[in-house]
Amino acid sequence: MESPFVIVDLDRTPAREPDAGDRDRVVIGVAAEPRDVVDGLDVLFTGVPDPPRPWVGCADPHATAGQLGRIVESRPAACVALVQVLRMGNGLSIPDRLILESLAYSSLQGGADFRSWLAAAPRRTPRPAETPVRLDRDGFRLSITLDRPWVRNAFDAATRDALCEALQVAVADPSISRVDLYGNGPAFCSGGDLAEFGTSRDPAQAHLVRVHRSPAALLHRCASRVTAHLHGACVGAGIELAAFAGRVVAAPDTVIRLPEIGMGLIPGAGGTASIPVRVGRERTAYLALSGVELGVGEALQWGLVDEIGETGDEMDDSATAAQRAFRP
Repeated sequence: MESPFVIVDLDRTPAREPDAGDRDRVVIGVAAEPRDVVDGLDVLFTGVPDPPRPWVGCADPHATAGQLGRIVESRPAACVALVQVLRMGNGLSIPDRLILESLAYSSLQGGADFRSWLAAAPRRTPRPAETPVRLDRDGFRLSITLDRPWVRNAFDAATRDALCEALQVAVADPSISRVDLYGNGPAFCSGGDLAEFGTSRDPAQAHLVRVHRSPAALLHRCASRVTAHLHGACVGAGIELAAFAGRVVAAPDTVIRLPEIGMGLIPGAGGTASIPVRVGRERTAYLALSGVELGVGEALQWGLVDEIGETGDEMDDSATAAQRAFRP
């Protein structure tokens, strides 16, 4: 079987034309120094520190490309699906990108890699919240707070539905000129709630639900009015949704990661639509394929966040936050 990835040395073949076989493999380009963008490449590594978009700087581009290739070999279906979704997304509207992402995500939910990951994952007990999202209105300002701090605001179905309801208020009421999105407790959002992974037995139905109840689609509709205030872990859905906001402010302790490939999946909360708008298709592919942690400094440099600062007045009362964090 042909390898699911190919590494292209752009110092030796700078004028390489896209190959028909590249459609179903991840194409990684390496170069000592950045050069004009080459079509048909999914990730670009260079040895120059802090290179311009779409390049990713690293000490040894060839070694880093090889490491990424081994990840692709371990999860070929998810990795290839990811880059295909990102490539196709370039020509689609945000709503259509969300549908494309969901179709691919649902397909992978029925795949062997996800089933294998699910079988090996430890069992987790659901720890729901009576009110997973708090909504506060003060004149023209609407504050929306994810409020399951005991699980670092892990994103479960109830949180998704409550967030949709909150965002519907902003979408329906043009008099709301400012929407602030917060996460209570030690982290903004630690990603999808693993206690719910694998509980849906019908990927086709899950796709319909994901498209019908989409916080990502609602955030896109009111994005110009939204500021996301990040702190701590911003994993999976935590950064995928936040990236839709017109403005993203991140505390110095913010850490960003897309872990889905390791589960045999791709980002499924809108990340293949939101993150490329901010950092480009190639850097999005790198983040998702590698699962690397991105610190707030590099996130600012890339444009994934707009400002490093305090997370806002929702988090100023540390005593209240601490009480909520340890609520049973």
